[in-house]
Amino acid sequence: MYATQQDLINRYGEDELLRLTDRTGAGVVDAAVVEQALSDAAAQVDGYLAGRYRLPLATVPKVLTFLACDLARYSLYADVAPEHVTKRRDDAAKFLAAVGRGELSLGVSDQGETAAPADGAEMVTDGRTFSRRDKSFL
Repeated sequence: MYATQQDLINRYGEDELLRLTDRTGAGVVDAAVVEQALSDAAAQVDGYLAGRYRLPLATVPKVLTFLACDLARYSLYADVAPEHVTKRRDDAAKFLAAVGRGELSLGVSDQGETAAPADGAEMVTDGRTFSRRDKSFL
């Protein structure tokens, strides 16, 4: 899983989650409905990543948590999701498709491990163009 019920609550509020999941009128968030939506979202994410990364990832990048939340939120709307929710789902799918094509990186190796940062900056030049001794530019 890339996200939890608490991630959804933190992003969208408990009121929205209650409204989307309480199908029996019990007045509580239905954890089973949330779990199914998060599981479906994880399967979607895995579908995009499977060709590039060894799954499950050793470290889950934060970007996957919010993308999974957007996918799960969309799936919780039983009928028609509001335009802004649909747009977020579409944006998540586009991002994941770009990652799947190798156009974007998650910052982890293809083995699913966090990529090590480079040791530092490296500057490369073609050498001097002008110098005080060379007056040819005048």
